[in-house]
Amino acid sequence: MANTFLFFFFERLPKTYVDQGGGPALPLLAKVHDTRFNRFAIFIYKRKTNTIQTIMANSNLTNAKNKKNDEFYTQYGDIQKEIEAYLEYNPDVFRGKVVYCNCDDPFESNFFRYFVLNFKKLGLKQLITTSYKPSPVANTQLALFGDDKTLAKSKGRPKVTANRFIINEVHDIDDDGEFNLKDVAKQLKANKNNEWTSLEKDGDFRSDECIDLLKQSDIVVTNPPFSLFREYIKQLVDYDKKFVIIGNLNAITYKEVFPLIKANKVWIGATNFNKGMYFQVPNDFVYTDTYNFEREQNGVKVNRVPGVCWFTNIDHGRRHQPLPLMTMSDNIKFSKHKEIKGKKYALYDNYDGIEVPLTDSIPSDYNGVMGVPITFLDKYSPEQFEILGLSRYTKTQGMSKEFVDAYYKSGQTGAISEGHPDLCYYDHDNRPVVPYMRVLIKLN
Repeated sequence: MANTFLFFFFERLPKTYVDQGGGPALPLLAKVHDTRFNRFAIFIYKRKTNTIQTIMANSNLTNAKNKKNDEFYTQYGDIQKEIEAYLEYNPDVFRGKVVYCNCDDPFESNFFRYFVLNFKKLGLKQLITTSYKPSPVANTQLALFGDDKTLAKSKGRPKVTANRFIINEVHDIDDDGEFNLKDVAKQLKANKNNEWTSLEKDGDFRSDECIDLLKQSDIVVTNPPFSLFREYIKQLVDYDKKFVIIGNLNAITYKEVFPLIKANKVWIGATNFNKGMYFQVPNDFVYTDTYNFEREQNGVKVNRVPGVCWFTNIDHGRRHQPLPLMTMSDNIKFSKHKEIKGKKYALYDNYDGIEVPLTDSIPSDYNGVMGVPITFLDKYSPEQFEILGLSRYTKTQGMSKEFVDAYYKSGQTGAISEGHPDLCYYDHDNRPVVPYMRVLIKLN
């Protein structure tokens, strides 16, 4: 997981993070609390080949909290790119379907904007969007409608409430020869064949009224609260819904999620996530001096958030593309990676398998078990590989006393002891290594 930033979300914030790979407990270097969904984001470290380097990973979110600018919006282009990958694989995947965006204020969500503008193209039967109360712009303006111009407030509507938009039909209502968001705004305002109403509760996806809307839907597409991701995806699976949702990369390792991935019931979306995702931020968002990524895309201010990916159970062509592989001997001879070139693949000290530290170094002629980084799942093809498990949930022989003694003698300070279940091995310099979590795979 070279140069990969990791971040995690909790409903209650710990004082330190204990490294899953046996490293030391680390202070939380950056954190932010999103009060709308009671979610915390913490930013800790990046892991290079076999070391942990504590860093301030994207402390811009901390600034956002301090400046009251903690609104991060999924960009229209990212939604479009992801959805079009499913359409390329199956042009009728959304035809006749009810799409539900249940964590998206219609006033500000690009999910709503994308699906309402492409309602006819996709052949949707219905689009349902619900918001969570409070929204900073709810019932004050349709910020995404028509060049961001404020519309007149509807009499009798409260200033702050959770909303429900139900779109059954779209057309050029003002007969100007073009269908756009202004037409949608006018239809909603007039309630012509579409609905704009307030929800009775706060719009929480777990509320009875939101669950009733979920039951009516076929496909859910949204960016849910990360701190509730386990509960959120479980609800979708329990109600047998198709979905395309954004989540924390580390959610791959959740006990509620990984079994679904292993069983080929959930997989990573079509968009490559190794470079992180850029979210639109308010114009007065303040970057830290350490921020070294793009600040503007397509004319809007953006902030890069690492470790984010799409989760889905809708098929797309990318997951069926085989990963180009070299033989083990060719990897050792020609690999561009110093961890592989001229070196042998390490055998685990407490498990029958080999360590493959980089996904593109998987040997094509090895028939045994291989441990690969969790980012492998971005390249996973079910026709090429079999997923056997995750190291966190795999029964190993446990770390030997000899390994533990050698580990501490080498100067490392992780909290391990004899019998510790995590995978471990000795590298080419005979240095004890406890790698970060590994996906265990075999070639088909």
